[in-house]
Amino acid sequence: MRAEEPVVVGVDGSEQSAAALGWAVAEAELRGAAVRIVLIDDRAAEVVDGVLDQVRGTSPATEISAELARDRPAAELIQCSERAQLLVLGARGRGMLLGSVSTKVAMHAHCPVVVVREHRRSGPVLVGVDDTPHGQHVLQFAFEAAATRRAQLAVMRVWEAPGAEGSVVLAPPEELAEARAEAERSLGVQLAGWREQFPEVAVRRHTPRGHPVAALTERAHEAQLLVVGHRNRRGLFAALLLGSVASGVLHRAHCPVAVICAH
Repeated sequence: MRAEEPVVVGVDGSEQSAAALGWAVAEAELRGAAVRIVLIDDRAAEVVDGVLDQVRGTSPATEISAELARDRPAAELIQCSERAQLLVLGARGRGMLLGSVSTKVAMHAHCPVVVVREHRRSGPVLVGVDDTPHGQHVLQFAFEAAATRRAQLAVMRVWEAPGAEGSVVLAPPEELAEARAEAERSLGVQLAGWREQFPEVAVRRHTPRGHPVAALTERAHEAQLLVVGHRNRRGLFAALLLGSVASGVLHRAHCPVAVICAH
Protein backbone atom coordinates (compact mmCIF):
# COMPACT_ATOMS: atom_id res chain seq x y z
CA MET A 1 0.00 0.00 0.00
CA ARG A 2 1.32 3.44 -0.98
CA ALA A 3 0.15 5.08 2.22
CA GLU A 4 1.43 8.56 1.35
CA GLU A 5 -0.69 8.73 -1.83
CA PRO A 6 -4.36 9.83 -1.92
CA VAL A 7 -7.51 7.88 -2.63
CA VAL A 8 -8.59 9.07 -6.09
CA VAL A 9 -12.26 9.03 -7.11
CA GLY A 10 -13.74 9.74 -10.54
CA VAL A 11 -17.04 11.65 -10.47
CA ASP A 12 -19.28 12.48 -13.44
CA GLY A 13 -22.38 13.76 -11.62
CA SER A 14 -24.35 10.50 -11.74
CA GLU A 15 -26.02 8.83 -8.78
CA GLN A 16 -23.57 5.94 -8.73
CA SER A 17 -20.55 8.22 -8.95
CA ALA A 18 -21.98 10.06 -5.93
CA ALA A 19 -22.12 6.70 -4.12
CA ALA A 20 -18.52 6.10 -5.20
CA LEU A 21 -17.49 9.46 -3.75
CA GLY A 22 -19.14 8.69 -0.42
CA TRP A 23 -17.43 5.29 -0.35
CA ALA A 24 -14.06 6.86 -1.22
CA VAL A 25 -14.26 9.40 1.59
CA ALA A 26 -15.16 6.70 4.12
CA GLU A 27 -12.31 4.51 2.85
CA ALA A 28 -9.84 7.40 3.00
CA GLU A 29 -10.79 8.00 6.64
CA LEU A 30 -10.06 4.33 7.42
CA ARG A 31 -6.68 4.64 5.71
CA GLY A 32 -5.80 8.09 7.05
CA ALA A 33 -5.44 9.28 3.46
CA ALA A 34 -6.42 12.36 1.50
CA VAL A 35 -9.13 12.28 -1.19
CA ARG A 36 -8.48 13.58 -4.71
CA ILE A 37 -11.65 14.04 -6.76
CA VAL A 38 -11.35 13.96 -10.54
CA LEU A 39 -14.34 15.68 -12.18
CA ILE A 40 -14.88 14.08 -15.57
CA ASP A 41 -17.99 16.11 -16.39
CA ASP A 42 -18.70 19.82 -15.87
CA ARG A 43 -21.98 18.91 -14.18
CA ALA A 44 -20.24 16.86 -11.50
CA ALA A 45 -19.38 19.83 -9.26
CA GLU A 46 -22.94 20.17 -7.91
CA VAL A 47 -23.06 16.48 -6.99
CA VAL A 48 -19.68 16.74 -5.30
CA ASP A 49 -20.80 19.70 -3.20
CA GLY A 50 -23.92 17.82 -2.10
CA VAL A 51 -22.07 14.64 -1.15
CA LEU A 52 -19.30 16.49 0.67
CA ASP A 53 -21.85 18.45 2.71
CA GLN A 54 -23.11 15.09 3.95
CA VAL A 55 -19.78 13.38 4.61
CA ARG A 56 -17.77 16.25 6.11
CA GLY A 57 -19.69 15.90 9.36
CA THR A 58 -18.47 12.32 9.76
CA SER A 59 -15.00 12.80 8.22
CA PRO A 60 -13.96 16.34 9.19
CA ALA A 61 -10.23 15.53 9.29
CA THR A 62 -10.04 14.08 5.78
CA GLU A 63 -8.26 16.34 3.30
CA ILE A 64 -10.32 16.65 0.10
CA SER A 65 -9.38 18.32 -3.18
CA ALA A 66 -10.99 18.39 -6.63
CA GLU A 67 -9.82 19.02 -10.18
CA LEU A 68 -11.34 18.88 -13.66
CA ALA A 69 -10.10 16.16 -16.00
CA ARG A 70 -8.29 17.38 -19.10
CA ASP A 71 -8.10 14.08 -21.02
CA ARG A 72 -10.50 11.31 -21.99
CA PRO A 73 -12.02 9.75 -18.82
CA ALA A 74 -10.30 6.36 -19.00
CA ALA A 75 -6.90 7.78 -19.94
CA GLU A 76 -7.12 10.48 -17.25
CA LEU A 77 -8.04 8.03 -14.51
CA ILE A 78 -5.41 5.46 -15.49
CA GLN A 79 -2.80 8.21 -15.41
CA CYS A 80 -4.05 9.35 -11.98
CA SER A 81 -3.70 5.78 -10.71
CA GLU A 82 0.07 6.11 -10.97
CA ARG A 83 -0.10 8.52 -8.01
CA ALA A 84 -2.82 6.87 -5.94
CA GLN A 85 -3.06 4.14 -3.33
CA LEU A 86 -6.61 3.38 -4.48
CA LEU A 87 -8.85 4.46 -7.37
CA VAL A 88 -12.64 4.50 -6.89
CA LEU A 89 -15.31 4.64 -9.61
CA GLY A 90 -19.06 4.30 -9.97
CA ALA A 91 -20.33 1.25 -11.84
CA ARG A 92 -22.53 3.41 -14.07
CA GLY A 93 -22.66 7.06 -15.01
CA ARG A 94 -23.58 9.69 -17.56
CA GLY A 95 -22.28 7.60 -20.44
CA MET A 96 -18.67 8.17 -19.37
CA LEU A 97 -18.17 5.77 -16.50
CA LEU A 98 -20.72 3.37 -17.94
CA GLY A 99 -19.57 -0.22 -18.24
CA SER A 100 -16.69 -0.23 -20.67
CA VAL A 101 -14.80 2.75 -19.20
CA SER A 102 -14.97 1.61 -15.57
CA THR A 103 -13.99 -1.91 -16.67
CA LYS A 104 -11.09 -0.61 -18.78
CA VAL A 105 -9.78 1.48 -15.90
CA ALA A 106 -10.11 -1.42 -13.44
CA MET A 107 -8.16 -3.72 -15.75
CA HIS A 108 -5.31 -1.32 -16.56
CA ALA A 109 -4.85 0.93 -13.52
CA HIS A 110 -1.52 1.03 -11.67
CA CYS A 111 -3.17 0.69 -8.25
CA PRO A 112 -6.13 -1.30 -6.88
CA VAL A 113 -9.50 -0.13 -8.25
CA VAL A 114 -12.85 -0.27 -6.47
CA VAL A 115 -16.01 -0.05 -8.57
CA VAL A 116 -19.02 0.94 -6.46
CA ARG A 117 -22.59 0.02 -7.30
CA GLU A 118 -23.95 0.22 -3.75
CA HIS A 119 -22.28 1.68 -0.65
CA ARG A 120 -22.53 -0.99 2.06
CA ARG A 121 -21.27 -0.67 5.62
CA SER A 122 -21.92 -4.18 6.94
CA GLY A 123 -21.26 -7.78 6.00
CA PRO A 124 -18.04 -9.70 5.43
CA VAL A 125 -15.23 -8.93 3.02
CA LEU A 126 -15.31 -11.60 0.31
CA VAL A 127 -12.24 -12.58 -1.70
CA GLY A 128 -11.84 -15.01 -4.58
CA VAL A 129 -8.48 -16.74 -4.99
CA ASP A 130 -6.85 -19.19 -7.38
CA ASP A 131 -3.53 -21.03 -7.59
CA THR A 132 -1.50 -18.20 -9.13
CA PRO A 133 1.23 -16.31 -7.23
CA HIS A 134 -0.80 -13.11 -7.69
CA GLY A 135 -3.33 -14.58 -5.26
CA GLN A 136 -1.05 -13.53 -2.40
CA HIS A 137 -1.38 -9.85 -3.36
CA VAL A 138 -5.14 -10.27 -3.58
CA LEU A 139 -5.24 -11.88 -0.14
CA GLN A 140 -3.11 -9.12 1.36
CA PHE A 141 -5.54 -6.46 0.16
CA ALA A 142 -8.50 -8.52 1.43
CA PHE A 143 -7.00 -9.15 4.88
CA GLU A 144 -6.09 -5.48 5.27
CA ALA A 145 -9.61 -4.45 4.21
CA ALA A 146 -11.21 -6.85 6.69
CA ALA A 147 -8.88 -5.74 9.49
CA THR A 148 -9.56 -2.02 9.02
CA ARG A 149 -13.32 -2.67 8.91
CA ARG A 150 -13.22 -5.18 11.79
CA ALA A 151 -15.12 -7.48 9.48
CA GLN A 152 -15.11 -11.20 8.85
CA LEU A 153 -13.19 -12.41 5.79
CA ALA A 154 -14.81 -15.01 3.52
CA VAL A 155 -12.21 -16.68 1.27
CA MET A 156 -13.54 -18.55 -1.75
CA ARG A 157 -11.74 -21.03 -4.00
CA VAL A 158 -14.14 -22.20 -6.72
CA TRP A 159 -13.43 -25.55 -8.39
CA GLU A 160 -14.69 -27.80 -11.17
CA ALA A 161 -13.89 -31.38 -12.07
CA PRO A 162 -11.29 -31.67 -14.89
CA GLY A 163 -13.00 -31.73 -18.27
CA ALA A 164 -16.44 -31.13 -16.79
CA GLU A 165 -16.95 -27.60 -18.08
CA GLY A 166 -19.67 -27.57 -20.73
CA SER A 167 -20.22 -31.32 -20.38
CA VAL A 168 -23.64 -32.89 -19.76
CA VAL A 169 -22.01 -36.04 -18.40
CA LEU A 170 -21.77 -36.17 -14.60
CA ALA A 171 -18.20 -36.69 -13.46
CA PRO A 172 -17.51 -39.84 -11.39
CA PRO A 173 -17.85 -39.31 -7.61
CA GLU A 174 -14.20 -40.10 -6.99
CA GLU A 175 -13.16 -37.47 -9.54
CA LEU A 176 -15.37 -34.87 -7.89
CA ALA A 177 -14.02 -35.78 -4.45
CA GLU A 178 -10.46 -35.47 -5.72
CA ALA A 179 -11.15 -32.06 -7.28
CA ARG A 180 -12.78 -30.78 -4.09
CA ALA A 181 -9.89 -32.05 -1.97
CA GLU A 182 -7.41 -30.35 -4.27
CA ALA A 183 -9.32 -27.07 -4.00
CA GLU A 184 -9.32 -27.29 -0.21
CA ARG A 185 -5.61 -28.13 -0.17
CA SER A 186 -4.87 -25.24 -2.52
CA LEU A 187 -6.84 -22.84 -0.34
CA GLY A 188 -4.95 -23.98 2.73
CA VAL A 189 -1.64 -23.30 0.97
CA GLN A 190 -2.84 -19.86 -0.15
CA LEU A 191 -3.87 -18.93 3.41
CA ALA A 192 -0.69 -20.15 5.09
CA GLY A 193 0.78 -17.38 7.22
CA TRP A 194 -1.99 -14.83 6.74
CA ARG A 195 -4.05 -15.90 9.74
CA GLU A 196 -0.98 -15.52 11.94
CA GLN A 197 -0.31 -12.07 10.47
CA PHE A 198 -3.94 -10.98 11.01
CA PRO A 199 -5.08 -12.90 14.13
CA GLU A 200 -7.91 -10.42 14.71
CA VAL A 201 -9.60 -11.33 11.42
CA ALA A 202 -12.11 -14.18 11.56
CA VAL A 203 -11.79 -16.27 8.38
CA ARG A 204 -14.41 -18.44 6.70
CA ARG A 205 -13.29 -20.83 3.97
CA HIS A 206 -15.52 -21.75 1.02
CA THR A 207 -14.72 -24.25 -1.76
CA PRO A 208 -17.88 -24.46 -3.89
CA ARG A 209 -18.10 -26.25 -7.20
CA GLY A 210 -19.14 -24.08 -10.15
CA HIS A 211 -18.15 -21.07 -12.19
CA PRO A 212 -16.17 -18.39 -10.30
CA VAL A 213 -18.28 -15.46 -11.55
CA ALA A 214 -21.58 -17.09 -10.58
CA ALA A 215 -20.30 -18.33 -7.20
CA LEU A 216 -18.70 -15.02 -6.22
CA THR A 217 -21.67 -12.97 -7.40
CA GLU A 218 -24.10 -15.07 -5.39
CA ARG A 219 -22.00 -14.84 -2.22
CA ALA A 220 -21.47 -11.09 -2.76
CA HIS A 221 -25.13 -10.39 -1.94
CA GLU A 222 -24.16 -10.46 1.75
CA ALA A 223 -20.71 -8.82 1.42
CA GLN A 224 -19.65 -5.21 1.95
CA LEU A 225 -16.70 -5.66 -0.42
CA LEU A 226 -15.65 -8.26 -3.00
CA VAL A 227 -11.93 -8.56 -3.82
CA VAL A 228 -10.67 -10.26 -6.99
CA GLY A 229 -7.43 -10.38 -8.91
CA HIS A 230 -6.77 -9.81 -12.58
CA ARG A 231 -3.76 -10.69 -14.70
CA ASN A 232 -3.27 -8.05 -17.38
CA ARG A 233 -3.47 -9.39 -20.91
CA ARG A 234 -1.28 -8.06 -23.68
CA GLY A 235 -1.74 -7.97 -27.42
CA LEU A 236 -4.51 -7.37 -29.92
CA PHE A 237 -7.39 -8.77 -27.87
CA ALA A 238 -6.36 -7.39 -24.48
CA ALA A 239 -9.33 -5.00 -24.31
CA LEU A 240 -11.94 -7.73 -24.77
CA LEU A 241 -11.35 -9.65 -21.52
CA LEU A 242 -14.29 -11.90 -22.33
CA GLY A 243 -13.17 -14.72 -20.04
CA SER A 244 -12.12 -12.54 -17.13
CA VAL A 245 -13.57 -13.30 -13.70
CA ALA A 246 -12.88 -9.72 -12.69
CA SER A 247 -14.82 -8.37 -15.66
CA GLY A 248 -17.71 -10.73 -14.92
CA VAL A 249 -18.14 -9.77 -11.28
CA LEU A 250 -17.78 -6.06 -12.09
CA HIS A 251 -20.90 -6.34 -14.23
CA ARG A 252 -22.91 -8.59 -11.90
CA ALA A 253 -22.00 -8.08 -8.26
CA HIS A 254 -24.08 -5.56 -6.32
CA CYS A 255 -21.50 -4.80 -3.63
CA PRO A 256 -18.35 -2.71 -4.26
CA VAL A 257 -15.73 -4.74 -6.17
CA ALA A 258 -11.99 -4.26 -5.67
CA VAL A 259 -9.81 -5.39 -8.59
CA ILE A 260 -6.13 -6.04 -7.86
CA CYS A 261 -4.18 -6.09 -11.12
CA ALA A 262 -0.95 -7.98 -11.72
CA HIS A 263 1.36 -6.01 -14.03
